[in-house]
Amino acid sequence: MKLLFDFFPIILFFLSYYQASFLIENTFIGQLIDPAKPDFIAATIVATGIAIVASFVQVTYHWINTRKFERMHLFSLTIITVLGGITIYLGNPAFIQWKPTVLNWLFALVFLFSMFIGNKPIIQRMMGEQIKLPENVWTTLNLSWVVFFFISGAANLYVAFYYDLQAEAGARMDTWVNFKLFGLMGLTIGFVILQAIYLSRHISEEDVANNQDSNGEQP
Repeated sequence: MKLLFDFFPIILFFLSYYQASFLIENTFIGQLIDPAKPDFIAATIVATGIAIVASFVQVTYHWINTRKFERMHLFSLTIITVLGGITIYLGNPAFIQWKPTVLNWLFALVFLFSMFIGNKPIIQRMMGEQIKLPENVWTTLNLSWVVFFFISGAANLYVAFYYDLQAEAGARMDTWVNFKLFGLMGLTIGFVILQAIYLSRHISEEDVANNQDSNGEQP
C-alpha cells in the first residue's frame, strides 16, 4: 500500500495524460489550454498540473495522518513543482521528463554521502530500529540503493531523450509516459523484492545466532 501511495502522483499523471482530451473538452481545464498546441503537449500540460496538485495532496494527507513530513515526498514535491511549473509555462515536456532523473540522482547522492557524514549510512538510520544487521550488510544495502537510484535515473534519461529518435514526438512522449509508470515502478518493485530476499537471509542468520547465544551454545 505504501508503494502505491508513493506512486500516487505518477499514477494520476499517467491517467490524466491519456484522458487529457476528455478533461479538456468536459472540464474547466479546457479554458486553460491553448487549442493551438499539439495534442501531446496539451496532454503533458494537463497531466503535469494534476500531478503537482496530487503531490501537494500526498504531502498534506501524510502529515494529517502522521503529523510529520516524509523527506521523499517533500523532495518530489519541490522538484515536480519547479520542473513541472516550467513545463506548463513554456509548454516544453523536457523539463518534466527530467524530474525522475533529478529525483533519483538526488537520492543517490544523499545515500552515498551519508556513508561519509555521521556514523551510520542513511539506510541504517531508516531501518536500524526495526532490524539488526552487521555493519557490512548495512553498507552493502546502502550502496545497492545508490546503484539503484543511479540506474533508474539513467534509464529515465535514456527513454526520455535517446530512445527511438526516429519516432514522432507524440509517440516518443507516449513511450516515456508508459515507462514512467510501468518501467520505473517495475524497477522499484523488482529491486525491493531482491532486497527483501537479501535481508531475509541475513535476518534469519542473525536470529539463529541470537537463539544460540540465549541457549548458551556457541554459534
